[in-house]
Amino acid sequence: MSGPTAPATTRTTERTSQRPHVAAVLEDRWCAVAGAFLRRRGWIPRLLGYTGYGTPRSVRVLARVLLVPASRAGGPLSPVLHTDRRPLRSYLTLPAPGEPVRVVVGGAVVDVATDRAGYVDVEVVLPDDAPLPPGRHDVTLTALRTGAESVAAVVVVGDHETFGVVSDIDDTAMVTAVPRPFVAAWNTFVTRASARRPVPGMPELYRRLAADHPGAPFVYLSNGAWNTAGTLARFLDRHGFPPGPLLLTDWGPTQTGWFRSGPQHKGESLDRLMTDFPHVRWLLLGDAGQLDEDVYVRASARWPGRVVAIAIRQVERARRRPARDRPRPGAPLVHGADGVELGDRLAEVVR
Repeated sequence: MSGPTAPATTRTTERTSQRPHVAAVLEDRWCAVAGAFLRRRGWIPRLLGYTGYGTPRSVRVLARVLLVPASRAGGPLSPVLHTDRRPLRSYLTLPAPGEPVRVVVGGAVVDVATDRAGYVDVEVVLPDDAPLPPGRHDVTLTALRTGAESVAAVVVVGDHETFGVVSDIDDTAMVTAVPRPFVAAWNTFVTRASARRPVPGMPELYRRLAADHPGAPFVYLSNGAWNTAGTLARFLDRHGFPPGPLLLTDWGPTQTGWFRSGPQHKGESLDRLMTDFPHVRWLLLGDAGQLDEDVYVRASARWPGRVVAIAIRQVERARRRPARDRPRPGAPLVHGADGVELGDRLAEVVR
């Protein structure tokens, strides 16, 4: 495939250090040894496209490359096309780090390489004479070593949009019971997507927000693993939540520690959304089972005037954990037990 190569920049939320953490070193060595063994047995790289977002002038493309048996080589590997299997199977994967991938979107062609966990996270700047109109657009992904192709998507937000929604998923849109670890683990790893339940009143609240603000972007920001993207996408679609990109994280060691920081992931993702869409004011929805309130309040203080309101769902058994030195909210803050209560309280502050 030929064509002009657009400038591209990659961004990562993982901090760099001169000496990677021992956990990252061990994981990288395991992936290298297991990957070499499986490649000798005929396993090949396969592309898994996610939904990204952007403006008419640049888009963020998200994808992952995994090693799979050759028997699974046919047809596109999409996170929303899997059968309704138990989520635990989605975690049994092996990434393909350093795999060259070609990204084609609009009039731009960019060649990138996957990171240490097999991810593609690249910002593609579009040609000046070929901006993308608002709406959903396909992205073609090609694994350059095998020629295998897949399709991702990007949601382009128009410059005229001034309202958007950022929502957590677990215990905000979907009942997970994070404050009850054993129940949350069962729901996360065992319960099928078809059996997951929405938080009462939340689908209706989100659909009402979408109807009141046509074209407004909806972004689902969660500490859940990218491995669950298919399960979460099917859940949101099945229960009528407005479609939108998922911003998840990679469960596993980082360059600086054994585990990733959930608040850091959410805080940095919010900062990037604020930067990428300077004309949008965001409604932030989360729950009290994690640290959403603290993350959102801090974001509203960092970005004065950019947060319409903060809505926090009260979760059974969750304790309010006010953080030390937390600034005062820079936007109205409301609480409610479900979508009905939150909707009533938001009606007073969101016009």
